[in-house]
Amino acid sequence: MSSVAEFVAAAERADPTLTGSNDKDKAEITKLVYQTEGYVNDLSALNEKLTPLTYLYSNYPSSADVSLYAHLHPTLISASSTQHPQQPSLLRYFLQIQSLEPVQSAQKSLPNSFPSLDIDLSSLPTPERKAPPPKVKKDKKPAAAADASAGGVTETVTGAVSAAVGAATSAATTVAETAVSAATSVKEAVVGPSTPAAVPEGKKKEKKEKKEKPAKNQPAAKEEPTGPLPSMIDMRVGRVLDVKRHPDADSLYVETIDVGEEEPRTVCSGLVKYMSEDQIRGATIVVICNLKPVTMRGVKSFAMLLCASSKEGKEEGGVEFVLPPDGSQPGERIYFEGEKYENATPEAQLNPKKKVFETIQPGFITLDTREAAWIDPETKTVHKIRTKDGHLKAQSMIGASLS
Repeated sequence: MSSVAEFVAAAERADPTLTGSNDKDKAEITKLVYQTEGYVNDLSALNEKLTPLTYLYSNYPSSADVSLYAHLHPTLISASSTQHPQQPSLLRYFLQIQSLEPVQSAQKSLPNSFPSLDIDLSSLPTPERKAPPPKVKKDKKPAAAADASAGGVTETVTGAVSAAVGAATSAATTVAETAVSAATSVKEAVVGPSTPAAVPEGKKKEKKEKKEKPAKNQPAAKEEPTGPLPSMIDMRVGRVLDVKRHPDADSLYVETIDVGEEEPRTVCSGLVKYMSEDQIRGATIVVICNLKPVTMRGVKSFAMLLCASSKEGKEEGGVEFVLPPDGSQPGERIYFEGEKYENATPEAQLNPKKKVFETIQPGFITLDTREAAWIDPETKTVHKIRTKDGHLKAQSMIGASLS
């Protein structure tokens, strides 16, 4: 296998911009490259560091990202990578970096050096599924026999995992998840007969069984998502490079917007009644990037601008941009606060049939602080919308809807 330095050099040959665009950037990126090896010594700390970040340096990929990818590779590519749903930001970052063109180019020029991790994100267990361990501890207390049974379970599961990993290393995540499910089933099977053996009173046995079974069944049904989640929406910082009137629609502007990609996106927006071209041109705004492209009067629109509409109505109170924190750069990741959402990876493209944005949008609002947020219609919890540097805000509107 080639060294990390050789792999980084191959990626830099494929894309020289990884080293930085000026002397200052080059110096900072070089410093980060030397630090990446130490990052992998504490994965929990690294996961926390990566939570608000898209890339290690600024808002574009660099040699430091390729170096960290290569240093993480031995851990994540092995069967033990199944532990990393505990570090969702780390896993998100790793999968993102391995999809970059210069990384894939380096993999081709150095075959088998740092191959991509093939993983189905939908197959990963959620953190809530780690609840069974406390139940196993409770079951061990009544009978010493449970300890011996649990030991047998451990040996059985260990053998199953070893055999599965040997049979399909490329499917390590799916195999490990299956093994965990099998372990849970076996433990439940063991706990059932061991409890009656330890408790002589029949009535006490029945009471315990009645209490434990509903506790196991009810949460499992609630853990699975029942509908669209806000984290499915891909929001990024954008900068309007140019704006002009739509040639065939009086109410539409056609904007050219930088969202941190190689080419800017063309976007159509119905803002003619509410803003002038000068107000829009050069503005740093919020862009929803994974809606299905739509042709609007002959011009194809590849995104949507997030705006606040007055609670009195658009016609009465007007429309204004939702703004990212000062200093935000095109392409910066925007996410919802909350453990359930901030580490999630957005959908590549929202399925119009599932009406994800239409379902989530009614919960968008600006608070008394003008901060943008989403209010969960079921729990009524408030999840502010932010970048790594701070919260999104409307220019002046309170209690406004966002769309």
